[in-house]
Amino acid sequence: MKSQFPKYACHLAATLLLASASALAQSTVPSAPSYADSDALGVAMEGWAYPYPVQTLQFDLQGQPVRMMYMDVKPAQANGKTVVLFHGKNFAGDYWANTLKALSEKGYRVIAPDQIGFGKSSKPEMRYTFEMLVANTTRLLDHLKVEKVAVIANSMGGMLGVHFARRNPTRVTALVLENPLGLEDYKLSIPPQATDNLVKLEMAQTPTSYSNFLKSYFPNWTPQTERLVEVFARLQKSGEYPRFARVSALTYQMIDEGGIFSELPKLTVPTLLAIGQLDRTVFGRRFAPPEVVKPLGNFPALGKAAQHMIPGSKLVEFEGVGHVPHMEVPEKFHAAVLEFLQEQK
Repeated sequence: MKSQFPKYACHLAATLLLASASALAQSTVPSAPSYADSDALGVAMEGWAYPYPVQTLQFDLQGQPVRMMYMDVKPAQANGKTVVLFHGKNFAGDYWANTLKALSEKGYRVIAPDQIGFGKSSKPEMRYTFEMLVANTTRLLDHLKVEKVAVIANSMGGMLGVHFARRNPTRVTALVLENPLGLEDYKLSIPPQATDNLVKLEMAQTPTSYSNFLKSYFPNWTPQTERLVEVFARLQKSGEYPRFARVSALTYQMIDEGGIFSELPKLTVPTLLAIGQLDRTVFGRRFAPPEVVKPLGNFPALGKAAQHMIPGSKLVEFEGVGHVPHMEVPEKFHAAVLEFLQEQK
């Protein structure tokens, strides 16, 4: 009878080899960062580095003193044109770092405000409206003595960009809508929410749940996008976080009330739709049944439909890209935007 030992030994060796390879593979997969030992951030994000110096405009808003923080990047060789950047709801001016650099290098003066309620700016508890944000931005541009501007606007900022252009058609030389919210009428599908309920949901967030939420925006996760989770995790450790959560709920209501769908055909400024094709963002997704949400947020279709709705608009599509092309494919995004801006007189 032949011994089975050699066959057994070979099987054991193969098993050990596979186990070792599996362990090695697992050891090379980075684990999610922990922010348990990180310092807290106040709601004004004190100590959080921005890519360029941050300046302050102080004024009274609904009887409260507020500070509007902004970056104003002036080029070495100016072309005489100015661009203002409008950030999304879950972002602030610092996520425009690549855009500030790319446009200023081409001669543009670039202004990136943190809107009141966001980033390093004041976060008063009050009713937020896009009309208010338009007025605040107008105040800032008047303060800086800037008359004509091109607008580049992402996500919620896209809604602000439409409202700003509708109220200031002679001031806006061009409008770039980068995966804007509001290309469909959410009120037809997403039920309204009580502010107190929204606050409870904000308070129940964790760094893990927030990370999972942001990963729906970004198909390709990078250290740059992980910084967004770090900001949230450190803000949540602050004693001021309950105020941050309430203001977040109040700005949700602003988006719910300030739809732009009916405004799109009324735009009269040159408009570029810059659309990441993997984006499936739906405002208020969690508040509607899956079967209702499923057909929503189809940005490839929404971009084409918006191009037909906005007179004379252009469309550029970014394959394999999600909600924030200027972070995901900055070279392609900036090339498309610069070409569009250079076409304008």
